[in-house]
Amino acid sequence: ANMAQAAKQASKLRMYICAGNASPAPPLGPALGQRGINIMQFCKDFNARTKDIKKGIPIPTVVDIKPDRTFTFSTSTPPVSYFLLQAAGLEKGSPTAGKEIVGKVTLKHVYEIAKVKSQDKAFRMAPLSSVCKLIIGSARSMGIQVVKA
Repeated sequence: ANMAQAAKQASKLRMYICAGNASPAPPLGPALGQRGINIMQFCKDFNARTKDIKKGIPIPTVVDIKPDRTFTFSTSTPPVSYFLLQAAGLEKGSPTAGKEIVGKVTLKHVYEIAKVKSQDKAFRMAPLSSVCKLIIGSARSMGIQVVKA
C-alpha cells in the first residue's frame, strides 16, 4: 500500500542535466524511471528546450511529477561554479580552498556572471550587488581570486 500512496503524491526531482545531452542512461534514466516518467519524452523535451545552449553545460533542472505521471520541468541558468571555472579557464576548483589559489577572475567577469544569474527565479528580486557578493563568495570557496582588472 505504501508504494501506491507514494505514487499518488506529486514529487519533485532536482538534478543537473547537461544541455542537449539528456539520455536514458544513468543517472537520469533510472531517476525518472523509478518515478514512472516517460524517459524518452522527457529527454526529447529537455533537449529541445536546451538546444540553443552550448552542449554539455550543466543545467539545474527541477522536474515536477504529477500523480498521473505527467510532468513539467523548469530549468535555470548554469551554476555559479560553472561560470567561474569557465572565466578562470579551469577544469575544477581548488581542493584546498582558502589555502591555495588556483585561478583568477576579474570583477568584470563577476558582473557578467551576476547579470546572467539575476535572471534566475531565486535572484529575481535581489539587487545585482548582492548577486555579485554571492559570486565572489563562491569564487573564494573554490580558490579563485577576484582581481580588479
